[in-house]
Formats: sequence, C-alpha cells, structure tokens
Amino acid sequence: MKGKPIGGVRRAQLITTYGVGSLIAVGSESFMVTGLDRWPELGPYDQTIHERRLEKEFGVQCFRLPPASDSDKYGDIPVIRFPEIQSCPGCNRLAKAKFFGATRSPAKCKECDRELVPSRFVVCCTAGHIDDFPYFRWLHKGGDSNGSETQRHDLKLKATGRSASLGDIEISCSCGVRPVTMEGALGKGALKGISSCTGRRPWLGNVWQEDCDQFPRAMQRGASGVWFSDVRSALSIPPWSEGVHRFVQSHWRSLRKAPDIRERLEELELANHRLFSVEEIIQAVEQRREDDAGHTDSSEAALKSGEYQALTRTAEEKAGRQDFVCVPWPDDTIATELAVDQVMRVKRLREVRVLRGFTRLAAPSTASPSQRAPLYAAENRPDWLPAIEVIGEGVFLRLDADRLAEWESRPEVSARVAPIDIAYRERSARFGLTPDREITPRLVMIHTLAHSVINEWSLDSGYPTASLRERLYVSEKMSGILIYTATSDSAGSLGGIVAQVESGNLANSIRAALDRMSWCSSDPLCVESDTSGTDNLNRAACHSCVLLPETSCEEFNTLLDRALLIGDQEDSNLGFFSFV
Repeated sequence: MKGKPIGGVRRAQLITTYGVGSLIAVGSESFMVTGLDRWPELGPYDQTIHERRLEKEFGVQCFRLPPASDSDKYGDIPVIRFPEIQSCPGCNRLAKAKFFGATRSPAKCKECDRELVPSRFVVCCTAGHIDDFPYFRWLHKGGDSNGSETQRHDLKLKATGRSASLGDIEISCSCGVRPVTMEGALGKGALKGISSCTGRRPWLGNVWQEDCDQFPRAMQRGASGVWFSDVRSALSIPPWSEGVHRFVQSHWRSLRKAPDIRERLEELELANHRLFSVEEIIQAVEQRREDDAGHTDSSEAALKSGEYQALTRTAEEKAGRQDFVCVPWPDDTIATELAVDQVMRVKRLREVRVLRGFTRLAAPSTASPSQRAPLYAAENRPDWLPAIEVIGEGVFLRLDADRLAEWESRPEVSARVAPIDIAYRERSARFGLTPDREITPRLVMIHTLAHSVINEWSLDSGYPTASLRERLYVSEKMSGILIYTATSDSAGSLGGIVAQVESGNLANSIRAALDRMSWCSSDPLCVESDTSGTDNLNRAACHSCVLLPETSCEEFNTLLDRALLIGDQEDSNLGFFSFV
C-alpha cells in the first residue's frame, strides 16, 4: 500500500517471522508482505551483504538487508491487505473490503463508520497457496459462489460472545439458507467436497493463480503453520572470510576481467594498500576466478562439512578485518572426563542468513524443495535475495568419535531413538514428503547437549537464552556443536561465550548443565514419556528442562531426549555421559 508507513517490524523479522508471503497484524488490520519484485530499488539507506558460498548456491550477485527508510522517495517494504474478506462489528456484514468502499487504511464500513475486522480464517495448501476462507461455499455446502441471477447473497458473520469456540461464530445469508457455525471448519478434511485449492499467490499480485491438485486446509490467520520461513545460513570461513578477500570483493567489478591485475591495481590506485601486498591481492583475485570457473558442491551437507573442517583448524587473526578467528584451547581434563576431544574458541564469526522461500502447513524439508513457495515472479527474478548478517563469537565442542561410536552401537540406545525416527517418517508421509535423513542417537544426543549447554551458559555469560544459538555438525564423520551469539548488532561480540572457556571453568559448566538435565519439575512424567512435543518428535524433553526459544534451535525444538545424556530411571547407563 502506498503512502506513509502503516507499521514497523525489525529487519531480522523480515527474514524469520514476517517475510514475503507472511501475514502481519498491524493494529486491528492484517496485511501480507509482497514479493521481492515489488520491493523498492536499492537506495542510499540500503546495505548489500556478500557471502561467497551462498551467492554461488543461489546464483545471485549479492544479498540485501531488508530496506528500512521513512523516505517516500526510496520507499519501504510494500504490503497488500489480506485477508481480503472483512466483517463489520456494527452491521455484521461479511464481504471483501472493496465492497465496503474501503480503499485506504484503516478500512471502515461506509454505513456504520466502524473499522472492519479482518477474517480470522484463511485456507492454505502444502504448495504454498493461500486464499480467503470460502464462507459462501461453507454455508451453502459447496454451492456456486455466484448464486442465482435473481437472488442476492449478502453474508453476515455474528459472534455470540458466549465463548471463544468456533461453535459461537455463526454465518448466515440473505437468501434464507439455514445459518451454520464454524464448528469443525479447521479439521483436516473439513473442506472436502466444499472447496478445492484456488492456486492463489496474492503476494505476487492478483494475476498469480495456477492449477493446484493439493487439498486446502483452513487455519486461523495467526497460526504458525500459515507461514514457515525457509532460511539458509552459512558461516564465513577461510579463505573468503579473510581481509584480503573482503578487499577484493569490494573491487571485484573492476578486477574480475582485468587482463593484467597488477596494472589494474595501479590504475585504481590500490597497489600501495597499507594492509595487503600486491602479491596477496593478485593471489586472492586468482583464487576468486578459479572458484567462479569451477563447480563446487553447495548443498547444506557440503556447507556444513566445510564449516566443520574450518572449526577444527586454527585460524589466527591476521592483518585487516577478518570474519573468522578460531583458536584451540587445550583442556585434557574435559577430554578425559567428558569425552570432548577438541575445544575451539571462535573469537570472531560472521553468519549470513538468507530467506530463500517459505512453506505453509509443513516446515521446510530439504527432501522436497518443490513445496517451497517462491519469493518473486519467475519472469522478474532479482539478482539478490533478502538476508541479514550476524557478527558474534562462540565455542566449538567436538565429542570423541570412538566413544560416541561405541555408545550408539548399544541396542538399548538405538531402541530409545526408534520412536522418534518412526514419528519423523510418519510426519513426512503425512505431508507427502520424503524423509531427508535418519534420526540417529548421535543426532538426538548432541542436539540435547547443545540445549543443555545453552541453558547453562545463559546464566553465566550475560546473554539471554534467545541471544544464543546452536549450530549442529552431526553425521557419520562429524560430531560437534557450535554455541554462538545470535544477535545482529555489536552486542554479539562482548566475549561472554569465549569467557566460558578462558575462565578455565568449561568442564564444570558442562557438568552443571548435565546435572540440571538429571531432574525436571515435570518428572517422572517427563523422563518416562514415550513420545512428546510437536508430531511426537521428542521423548524426555519439555519446557521445564530442555526446550529453548525457537530462535535458538535449528530443529524447531524437536529431536530431543535428555535421557540420552544422563540415562533414565530404569537404566542410568543409557545416557552418553553416564556411559563414558
């Protein structure tokens, strides 16, 4: 909508919470963020972000921090009114906003002069489509929404106010059909035989509608399942994190095709740079050219593997600003007693988080990228994607691979995780997806360890829990976790996380974290749970012991079981740290 801003959200929220295609409640109204092809051009207040590995994966020139400008000249994030259907609290009329004569914000009823109330309900499908709830077809049992040529159909919505249940929301029509309530409308098969998916993508404009064979499901517009962000993130690691490569990036357009790099540097008056020699710059340019010409695996597994290798190696601070400084901390005590065979202090790190799409109804899955809804119209593809960068610090812990392999080979350990793996496959099948991995004891245990350490360090480091984040490196060849700050400002590098190591208290803090996991205020119900959490993807894990703010967790607070850390009441040796 044009004109003055109607509300505000933080830039980071435009990647994780209120991105393209999502619904934003502003006061008493509801809006949808439009596609990238309708965002304003880059202005002087906008910032571009570069992350070499992600740029190659997505085939873009750069990433863009979502604009934040109060200037009418440069614009801000455009939105459209959605849901389109509104109701008047005065006359109870139910219709699209344009039929009330509402063209600007706030939308008002022409007859009652009262602000309209956006529809509480929308319909979505797993292909990412979204539309208004089909009130007419719900009331008329799937009848033609145009009705008869001689009979008007003026819908009304009335809430009795006796309770907040759907049974107290009544829909009626001027045609005299018997009124119905919204009772049962949110059930999985409630719209079967009543309405099919319309294939609408309103964030791309009203013309964007396609055939869809998916089955729609009604949801409240504020439900979390209406919009899941599909965010891809990567750490800046050597060589691209080094200062000389940042320097080359800032002059890449001039250096990319220069036949003589040395001569071009002299023309640009860059040959006498105070931090980098000409030879270092030439080497960085050649390395960038080779990377452009070659094919590299940019899958999530490959990105994580590259980061894991970087985190296990020393990267001392050099001349020029670096995005990655990682140095070891020898601690024989923790290696012997807690089976942590490597501790790395990541004194500086940079993470770039890119919004590459979104899903509805089901969380993003790498196994089914076709379920990902687009951020822009295909013919208007921009050469950038929205992203934010996080500057911070962290600690990397790697578990002893031999002890880990010995522990997870125990039959009782495999049996403990089996229900979670089954639930994971059932959830994938329910949404027509292929499971993208096997849920192993190693993954669940290391993930739970990360949560326990974050909870403990939030008490000691000076950071709130929501400002800490986990990054899991778990596979047959990887067994590590990175706990790091997740703030997008300078507060992310205050040093409180690295201090957990340099204070010499790391082993004690991990023991304290494990001690906290040994008891939960919900025990014995918590520790004896066969299944718990969303879609039964947890076992012994609840808000009283393990769960974190979802901004801190890679897995949406699933795949957790504290019994794999410290054992349960029947078998104390079930836990990895009891075993070692």
